[in-house]
Amino acid sequence: MAVLHIFNPEHDIALAANLSNFTAPHAGRQLRHDLGYLPAIWATDGYVLVENVEDAQRDFARLMHRPFDRFVGKHQLAKLDITRVEPWGWDLALRSFLLRYGVKTVPSEEEIEVIRDLSHRKHAVDLLRALEMEDTTGQSWLADTIVEVKQALGNCGKLVVKAPWSSSGRGVRFIDNTLNDYQQRWIKNVVAAQGSVVIETYCHKIKDFGMEFESDGRGQVRYLGLSLFHAENGAYMGNILASEDEKMEIISHYISTDLLVHIQQKICDHLGELYRGRYAGPFGVDMMVARGDDNGQLSMANGQYLLNPCVEINLRRTMGHVALALAEQVPSDHMMRVEYSDNTYKMKIKQI
Repeated sequence: MAVLHIFNPEHDIALAANLSNFTAPHAGRQLRHDLGYLPAIWATDGYVLVENVEDAQRDFARLMHRPFDRFVGKHQLAKLDITRVEPWGWDLALRSFLLRYGVKTVPSEEEIEVIRDLSHRKHAVDLLRALEMEDTTGQSWLADTIVEVKQALGNCGKLVVKAPWSSSGRGVRFIDNTLNDYQQRWIKNVVAAQGSVVIETYCHKIKDFGMEFESDGRGQVRYLGLSLFHAENGAYMGNILASEDEKMEIISHYISTDLLVHIQQKICDHLGELYRGRYAGPFGVDMMVARGDDNGQLSMANGQYLLNPCVEINLRRTMGHVALALAEQVPSDHMMRVEYSDNTYKMKIKQI
């Protein structure tokens, strides 16, 4: 009887495709191959599935300065008594893969469809509305025609348009004042494939961060900690590794701690009810410190920057969860970075 941990970073793209027989893009396959050892950071029991056991042992030891001897390849799975699977995220492609290699403890197709529905960005729209307060900013809504997008653009001047399901950065378009032909085709194609797009008012971003949680599936959501991360063009670059007090001190330069604690509790309450009987597992809510209008002019509420309390809901494990696990094992004042060079992804921990 054992747990099987899996890093499947192509999960968001697989959810969008919604196919049992799905081939991830090269970048997703490469990331899974190069960083498949990541669950060993927090795996206290069971096994970690990787593409190459020897490579995983070497790369994990380089990162953590200790060995890990419970990496397994896919051809070993049928010989193991796997009673629970903890992946990065559940989708039809992973379910099909595990069944093919002899792991029977997987969700049903109906249960995966529930997870897919909960991963739709419409739930981020609802959460943002539920979190609206005096010191928050940001609006979002669903649109299922290009006419609605044009109307919103006429009212707002600058928009962010997102596909309902997509990976970080890939399904997002920033539109300034007018829609060009390429943008119109993209929106029409997304609506045809996924039924709608999500429209957001543009926020002048000052700082990215997030909150990490875990749902027990019975109506309770546990707050795990802050995630102070850096992204470029929608691509994740790295996380600060620090104590919760240190991270809260950084964010409190922009946003009051009282507001952050209040938002944290409202998320637990709102999503606890939404996920009751439907989802048990980790998730994260991406946020941003923002200021300004379309021209970037300073706009504050009560002398503070504004908080956009829900840019995304990631219904899966996130790099923020990885950072929280690492922060318990390495000194403060370090940065966890993902670097890509020589056609290889590398996780590094650097002092800052």
